[in-house]
Amino acid sequence: MAAGGAADAQARFGHSVKGLLTEKVTSCGTDVIALTKQVLKGSRSAELLGQAARNMVMQEDAILHSEDSLRKMAIITTHLQYQQEAIQKKQHSTAWEQISP
Repeated sequence: MAAGGAADAQARFGHSVKGLLTEKVTSCGTDVIALTKQVLKGSRSAELLGQAARNMVMQEDAILHSEDSLRKMAIITTHLQYQQEAIQKKQHSTAWEQISP
């Protein structure tokens, strides 16, 4: 009977070890899944951050281009005002010459 009791104890011990091992494997699998999700989340965050940086550079370039265009338009406006003044002076002097004998 002692041999039967020892075999029974070994079977229970083996079953217990298998149960603990299964729990540990399941726990490790869950931890690996959680770690993978976190890495992917971090990777996605880095990707979004990179995209935001690229968008910011594009916006900055557009702002600089707009600023340059506004500066050019201001110069053109000034030149047009000078031309308008010259035309008005010429018209005024031509009209004055026609009135004066």
